[in-house]
Amino acid sequence: MSTQPKNVEDEIRRLILEIRLLESTAEQLQARMNIINAALVEHSLASMALEGIENKSSDHIFVPIGGGSYIKARLEDTDKVVYGIGAGVAIEKPLREAKEDLANRIAELNKAKAALEQQLSQVLARIQEGQSRLQELAPLLKRDEMKK
Repeated sequence: MSTQPKNVEDEIRRLILEIRLLESTAEQLQARMNIINAALVEHSLASMALEGIENKSSDHIFVPIGGGSYIKARLEDTDKVVYGIGAGVAIEKPLREAKEDLANRIAELNKAKAALEQQLSQVLARIQEGQSRLQELAPLLKRDEMKK
C-alpha cells in the first residue's frame, strides 16, 4: 500500500476541519459586525436628533414611547444633553460637546467595522482557497481508491 492515499486523506480531513473552523470564525465576525451596525444606527439617530434640536423651529417634539407610538412633549432646556458614556453611567454636557462626542463614537465604530470587514474578507478568501484545494484533491482520492 502506498503512502500517497494516506497523505491525500489526511490533507482532506485537515482541510475540512480548517474550513469548518474558518466558517465558524466568519459567523462570529458577521455577528460582531451586526452589533456594530446596530450601534452605528443608534448613534446616527442620536446625532440627527441633536442636530434637529439644535436647529429647532419649535419647542415641541414627538417622543417615541414604543410600539410605533409617540407622545408630544415640550423641550425646556436644550443647552445641555444627558447621555450614556458606558457601564450605566450618564453625564450632562453642552449640546455642542455631546454632538462632538457622538461624532467621535461614530468614527470609532466605523473604524471597528472596517477592521471587521477586512478580517471577514481574509477569512472568506481562506475558505475559498481551502474549498478549491479540496476540489483538486477529491479526484486524486477517487483515483487512488480505484487502484486498490
